[in-house]
Amino acid sequence: MEAVAKLRNVPTSPRKMRMVADLVRGKSVAKALGILKFEANVGAAKVEKLVLSALANWQQQNEDARIEEANLYIKTIFVDEGKMLKRLRPAPQGRGYRIRKRSNHVTLVIDSMTEEQLEQQSKKSKKANK
Repeated sequence: MEAVAKLRNVPTSPRKMRMVADLVRGKSVAKALGILKFEANVGAAKVEKLVLSALANWQQQNEDARIEEANLYIKTIFVDEGKMLKRLRPAPQGRGYRIRKRSNHVTLVIDSMTEEQLEQQSKKSKKANK
């Protein structure tokens, strides 16, 4: 069972937020929260809060299941461009330079791993350790 959480109109550029999203894509929820907690990027705190929201949404849908036993992982996370506020900065000789204040929308989906996916992940980690 998957759960979705959305974060809309975040006042940072989509490019900066995608860097944070790439760090946690495909990771387990516990590992992703650990990465985001110590990430220096500004968007990390917002994505961490989004992961916690998705976790709460999953728990709401699956009241009888335990989070520790569910093997939750971040199935998909993507960042879309939001509204762009256009401002003018005074420039020499009476001109004005346009400033684009970008925003973004983040969508996150968490899901529980199947036994097949757990086996594949354990094989990958064994190969990486060799």
